[in-house]
Amino acid sequence: MGLMLNLVVLFSISLFVSLGKGQSNDSVFDVTKYGAMPNTDISQALTNVWTMACGSTSQSKVLIPEGTYQLSIIKLTGPCKNHIQIQLEGILEAPINLIGEHWISFQYIDQFTLTGTGVFDGQGKVAWGKNDCAKNSKCSKLPINLRFNFITNSIVSDITSKDSKSFHVNVLGCKNLTFQHVNINAPGYSPNTDGIHITRSIGINVTNTNISTGDDCISLGDGSRQVTITNITCGPGHGISVGSLGKYVAEAPVQGVIAKNCTLINTTNGVRIKTWPSSPSFGTASDMHFEDIIMVNVSNPIIIDQKYCPWNQCDKTNPSKVKISDVSFKNIRGTAANALAVNFVCSSQFPCEDIEVADINLTYNGSGGPISSQCKNVKPIFSGIQSPPACSSPSSTAKALA
Repeated sequence: MGLMLNLVVLFSISLFVSLGKGQSNDSVFDVTKYGAMPNTDISQALTNVWTMACGSTSQSKVLIPEGTYQLSIIKLTGPCKNHIQIQLEGILEAPINLIGEHWISFQYIDQFTLTGTGVFDGQGKVAWGKNDCAKNSKCSKLPINLRFNFITNSIVSDITSKDSKSFHVNVLGCKNLTFQHVNINAPGYSPNTDGIHITRSIGINVTNTNISTGDDCISLGDGSRQVTITNITCGPGHGISVGSLGKYVAEAPVQGVIAKNCTLINTTNGVRIKTWPSSPSFGTASDMHFEDIIMVNVSNPIIIDQKYCPWNQCDKTNPSKVKISDVSFKNIRGTAANALAVNFVCSSQFPCEDIEVADINLTYNGSGGPISSQCKNVKPIFSGIQSPPACSSPSSTAKALA
């Protein structure tokens, strides 16, 4: 696990250095020199500038300088002829009444850098009141701030995503993509505003990032492989989640997840694996490790939930068919807002296997009873400090190590 983490970090550093080489000789395309003006819609100007920069045989940079600009739905598509960078120093505002599945999409680009101190402002406050997708399968889709589709060997650094109408960042079909020093901001009451959602991607690194939002800070969908999450501060939000999984037919396995050195503050969940009951087909999630995590007043710090069914929108009659195995929770400490601090509810048909729990030191100061844990359809292996006591509910079973 440590070797994989070191390799990912080294890859990210070398990639950042390589993408930065020769920047003084880049072709720089400043959108304000091609018709863009503050307080106007710059969609056409940005599209034109992207086409020129992407077609450049030398390294190129698209610069959006300081100022506030409006931007409609846009797709910035490769492949490009050389390394390409977008440097955002201003504020881009989405249309308030925008609907659809995306606002800004980056797709089919290799060796791409998105950087700058600027802000992608989704202006989602009006839309949140209309967002009932959690309980209405026929709801109108609201746009994701930033979509990264089939991006390879690339870096997203320093930018801010604010008040997205739906997910802030969606990662699909990407390989070797790093997010570092990114800021994601939305209030805790904003619905369905996952910070970074990853699916069908390999070699994704999220590091030194602050996420405050109304849903999962980071969520991993099916096909997420070799994902490393380090030095994340999350809160408010719903925590760091693998899943939900098992809702659709033929989902790809989740494998190789590390979450390390993270802090969760006033979140509803801490680190969580969630799957739906009555899965339409068999699936797997394995080799997942959560280590050195600090919880500050987290309602549900450690969870495996294989009966995940928000708003009762599922068939609960059959167990989940997602097999969870080779999972560890190590050195997790801090405070819980609920007495039930560790809750493992696994599938009765495919019980969890090889679940390791080591050095858990959580405290609860509320009036709901002593701090406790629950284990259903799983026999974890425990070692070190165990607060709450290992599988302390009456129906629990566990295997303890000395």
